[in-house]
Amino acid sequence: MQWSDEAIVLGVRRHGETSVIAEMMTRAHGRHLGVVRSGRTRTMQPVLQPGNSVAVTWRARLDEHLGEFRIEPLQLRAGRLMETAVAVYGVQAMAALLRFLPERDPHAHLYDMLGVILEHLEDPRDAGELFVRFELAVLEDLGFGLDLARCAATGAAEELVFVSPKSGRAVSRDAGAPWADKMLALPAFLARQASTAADRQALSDGFRLTAFFLNRHVCEPRGLQLSSARDGFVQATLKALASAPSSAITE
Repeated sequence: MQWSDEAIVLGVRRHGETSVIAEMMTRAHGRHLGVVRSGRTRTMQPVLQPGNSVAVTWRARLDEHLGEFRIEPLQLRAGRLMETAVAVYGVQAMAALLRFLPERDPHAHLYDMLGVILEHLEDPRDAGELFVRFELAVLEDLGFGLDLARCAATGAAEELVFVSPKSGRAVSRDAGAPWADKMLALPAFLARQASTAADRQALSDGFRLTAFFLNRHVCEPRGLQLSSARDGFVQATLKALASAPSSAITE
């Protein structure tokens, strides 16, 4: 068995004296593991850092075997990603989210989204908004997608400001007003025709929204918790936005 693909490094763990088991998010073959011979050498260690893009060739005698990776570097962005807390936690948090998906199950759009976010982690506002959308996409692929296009009560597509914690569907301002204290906030940047960038409060609402449904549908049934890296990313992002001017934000 053999295939070649492009991939993003999610993590590695030691395997023997000089090798590692690398965890990759590939475009066509999903999240995939494989042994990298001599993966702990000075040549390969910088390549096998989380967030780097690589070309991989996987070989195994049988499809169900762990197999081996041959690695060629494509884009080594890990050094840049280590410069801010938002980026460091962001890479780890996205890797943890992808581990909820079955291994070797293709999710090309999540691979593409991961690549886009990795290029925007230096801007906390962009990173936060893209991360919330990434979590929504993971929920969708796990079969727990939210319906944020129309009001669950009236069918209207305007003035959607709530999400029902029971159904995961959007609710308009008027329809949800009597139960506002029991509703989750729907941040404006997730609206179908959103025209403004997310601010700190909107991102806080977005993080709370996705955390609620990830915990309910994914973590609690498996006896798991959301990763500490996600907490670190959320806190670092909101802290950066609180201390930065309202104009273009960079760390």
